[in-house]
Amino acid sequence: MGPVSGLVLLAVIWTVVFFIVLPLRLETQGEAGEIVPGTHASSPADFNLKRKAKVTTLWAVPIWVVIAGTILSGAISIRDIDWFDRMSTPEVSRD
Repeated sequence: MGPVSGLVLLAVIWTVVFFIVLPLRLETQGEAGEIVPGTHASSPADFNLKRKAKVTTLWAVPIWVVIAGTILSGAISIRDIDWFDRMSTPEVSRD
């Protein structure tokens, strides 16, 4: 895995973890009892994007380290998960 592949893997993992972290500990305006005119009652009352990004990074980096380490160690390769045998090595004809 090259450096660009590693960064793309980190970006994908970070994004997935961010969407998981986003609704955690969310207090809506309806729950707080203070609905701003023109917004839905399910809108966040106090949205702290910086804290969500920090929590996401604290979870995404260790997950990335485990996945990247597994890929780089060769413990699991793409051929191990090739269930339909599409990546088998072609046979060389000897004429």
